[in-house]
Amino acid sequence: MDWRETWEILSYIVTVVGLPFAIAVFIYEHRRERKNEEEEIFQRLSDEYREFLKLVLDNADLQLLRREGTPHELSEEQKERRLAIFGILISLFERAYLLVYEEKMDKQTRRLWQSWEDYMREWVRRTEFREALPQLLEGEDADFTDHIRRLAEAERTLASPGSG
Repeated sequence: MDWRETWEILSYIVTVVGLPFAIAVFIYEHRRERKNEEEEIFQRLSDEYREFLKLVLDNADLQLLRREGTPHELSEEQKERRLAIFGILISLFERAYLLVYEEKMDKQTRRLWQSWEDYMREWVRRTEFREALPQLLEGEDADFTDHIRRLAEAERTLASPGSG
């Protein structure tokens, strides 16, 4: 056996063993990188939601965390602040929808998305937020708009007397 045959046999071995191994490593690394990117997106969104909650706390006079709504009439300035805060929230929800939601989600993505849907449901239960939705959703992504409207309708139906 001369050196040519040896190199030829080695090239076959690399082709048969090395190439599939390299492809498998590439696929594994690609999936791992995608998972890390998804987790990073989720973490950034979670950080933004935490910042939003700080904004809500800084505006405690609006009583935005009360599920039953504000017990007293708000001033025009307070109504304007409330609408601006709701606008920030809708923007955050839309970003989460566009970055996380998929028609067919794997288990991990579904877990990440479910927490965002829980936040959305929590807010659409609030009458003042639900009533502001038509104005807040103007110009937003159509699929997101449909999704949050369905959630709002479902939560409104659950909350109405005589349902269930």
